[in-house]
Amino acid sequence: MNKTVEVLPDLPALVARALDLILSKLEAAIKERGQFTIALSGGSTPKPLYEAISKQNLPWDKIHVFWGDERYVPPDHSDSNELMARRAWLNQVAIPAANIHAMPTLSADPAVDAAKYEKHLQEFFNSAPGNFPALDVVLLGMGDDAHTASLFPHTEALNVSDRLITVGNKDGNPRITFTYPFINAARCVLFAVAGANKRPALAQIFAPVADDFAYPSRLIKPQGELLWLLDAAAGLEIKP
Repeated sequence: MNKTVEVLPDLPALVARALDLILSKLEAAIKERGQFTIALSGGSTPKPLYEAISKQNLPWDKIHVFWGDERYVPPDHSDSNELMARRAWLNQVAIPAANIHAMPTLSADPAVDAAKYEKHLQEFFNSAPGNFPALDVVLLGMGDDAHTASLFPHTEALNVSDRLITVGNKDGNPRITFTYPFINAARCVLFAVAGANKRPALAQIFAPVADDFAYPSRLIKPQGELLWLLDAAAGLEIKP
């Protein structure tokens, strides 16, 4: 794992840096493999990043978009991560519909939809069951409880290490989420974290010793690059 921590002056600077990194990864991936695969995160921090990506002139037909997690709501629901990304980015550009790989949420059974998305990923990456394909970039946020994707402290999803996708749980509400080993298979994991309320969690994430199941972002140790982008408020006590 190649880990880098950068503390940026403010959220616009963080977004600009994240955009630069994603564009460089995109260019390299398309040059090397003919396509670029990215998993998106929800929350408020990435929205301006998606808006910035939408303004770029990119080879949209070579870009495939996935989601690292999704609330178990219909895709037109105001809480949907898919809806936010479509409004901020995907609806604004000429990306083929087949390149948008949204998590299914309509079967009334999260476990069924999690299995369906896993099968779709295996088919897309031509990956055998039990293997963990590598996305080019997995974009992650982090909550003030140190959760990432829908991997919440002391929940069953943290014990799942033999699948790509599982059911997460937030206060009794199901979500669909990447498992941590699938995230860790990525070529690059990019955390974008802003706000002073994240400082206590970050202190535990970067501590030499702490409980991974209490602070799930500690489980993210990718085989490729691990990039932490923090704004000044979040990163005040972090020594890059």
